[in-house]
Amino acid sequence: MAAFMAEYSLVTIEITRSYDSVAFKEDIKSMMLNVAKSSGKGLVFLFSDTQIVKESFLECINNILNTGEVPNLFAADEVEQIIGLVRPLAKAAGKQDSRDVIWSHFVHLVRESLHIVLAFSPVGEAFRARCRQFPSLINCCTIDWFMPWPKDALYSVAERNYKDADKSLGIDNYVGSLSTMSGVIHSS
Repeated sequence: MAAFMAEYSLVTIEITRSYDSVAFKEDIKSMMLNVAKSSGKGLVFLFSDTQIVKESFLECINNILNTGEVPNLFAADEVEQIIGLVRPLAKAAGKQDSRDVIWSHFVHLVRESLHIVLAFSPVGEAFRARCRQFPSLINCCTIDWFMPWPKDALYSVAERNYKDADKSLGIDNYVGSLSTMSGVIHSS
């Protein structure tokens, strides 16, 4: 929902039997190029732990989170294509017209506009091992833990909403029981 509200494109990968590291790197390349082509318009890459077919996927993610690029991801001809694509954007941003400066601007666009949303379950040893092996998953991310809400919090939110409801509904005498019921329904 946040991607929609920010008018960002949302991208995810579709895992098939033949999906491998080469296909993943091609998808990463495509996302990075889309960011450059769209002049830095935001793109959200939603990636869940169920999509980790190979641990090398996380190595790419780790590198992007840490530096904004994946070493040796692009072939020489692709780098030249990117330089040509980003040159006008770098020039408009007041950057010098050198390969290194233009490439740095491309990396800057990726870091600023490619937002990676990781949806991992914290349950089990796999998550802990991945965090140790790929430290940018912790160091370069904002971590939102979604835990169950306590019953009194659910009750409080429901009660406030019912009290603010239109008086013509005639629910004033039932706010307590409606709030309790809403909390039970929400947590079931």
